[in-house]
Amino acid sequence: MSDPGRSPLYQLTLWRIREFTREPEAMFWIFAFPILLALALGLAFKSRGMPTAHVAVRAGPEAEEIVATLEAAPGLDPVLLDSAEAYRQLRTGRVSLVVHPGTPLVFQYDSTREESLVSRLVTDRAIQRASGRQDVRTIQEVRVTEPGARYIDFLLPGLLGMGIMGTGMWGVGFGIVKTRKERLLKRLLASPMSRSQFLVAFMLSRLVFLGAEVGLLLVFGVLIFGVPVRGSVLAITAIVVLGALAFAGLGLLVASRSKTVEGVSGLLNVVMVPMWICSGVFFAYSNFPDVMQPFLVALPLTALNDALRGVMLDGTGLAATTPLLGIMVAWGLGSFGVALKIFRWH
Repeated sequence: MSDPGRSPLYQLTLWRIREFTREPEAMFWIFAFPILLALALGLAFKSRGMPTAHVAVRAGPEAEEIVATLEAAPGLDPVLLDSAEAYRQLRTGRVSLVVHPGTPLVFQYDSTREESLVSRLVTDRAIQRASGRQDVRTIQEVRVTEPGARYIDFLLPGLLGMGIMGTGMWGVGFGIVKTRKERLLKRLLASPMSRSQFLVAFMLSRLVFLGAEVGLLLVFGVLIFGVPVRGSVLAITAIVVLGALAFAGLGLLVASRSKTVEGVSGLLNVVMVPMWICSGVFFAYSNFPDVMQPFLVALPLTALNDALRGVMLDGTGLAATTPLLGIMVAWGLGSFGVALKIFRWH
């Protein structure tokens, strides 16, 4: 009976684990950085009162009366400026709206900035009310503060997905190219192992640290910000493992022919950066045009983030996430299969 400890797959996986633990930079980016990012964004977007809109009023006739009107309105911080200074502060983002007195009043703002649109609405309402307009209906505000509906609740699963993608692709892709550049692959080629064992060992070594990486960030979010985990921990574990394998497969594919660290770094960024932006890590991907939605939904990071949010925030069962899991499995198997065919030792 053969000793499992002498298996090439076991020895290769153990080698990769030991090599990883000797890289303090990698340990920081995998374990510490996601927690620091969650802390910074969680504090920046924590529940707070109505944001203050910074508005400039251009000096001229009636300008002082407009400033006094806006000062009396909640949520507005007006300042009286000359035309050149008002435009400069608008251009640099220090104010989100410039009011030009006259008949009619002119609102100057950047319509692509959300805060400018809000400032325009609040300023218009304040001026119209001061001019005698009466609201037809009384409106009561109810602000969302309960766990599960806040920005930090949306953000944390996205950070988990981003971290899983980063460790899977960078850990595997960078490790293979580093080994190739140091000419260790030639030595390994002479050992009694197969190409599939070598590649699978890189994927398995990522799973060893996965529990600590995901667990630390998840516990941090629950304890510090009260992020809810309404679904099964086993379901989250299954989603995380499938996501990690999918991105490890992509990392193998990217590194299968890369010869230099600079080359693989560029390729990894080409693959990862679009998903950082388009897969709903920091904001919903539904903000993109409808024509892009089928492509965004098919991305592995989108599937991973949606599955994590469904289980954590909505309590969705694992069976309900089957289509999302299918997307991740397809990416993992497809990329691993292609990497296995095109991989080169030299």
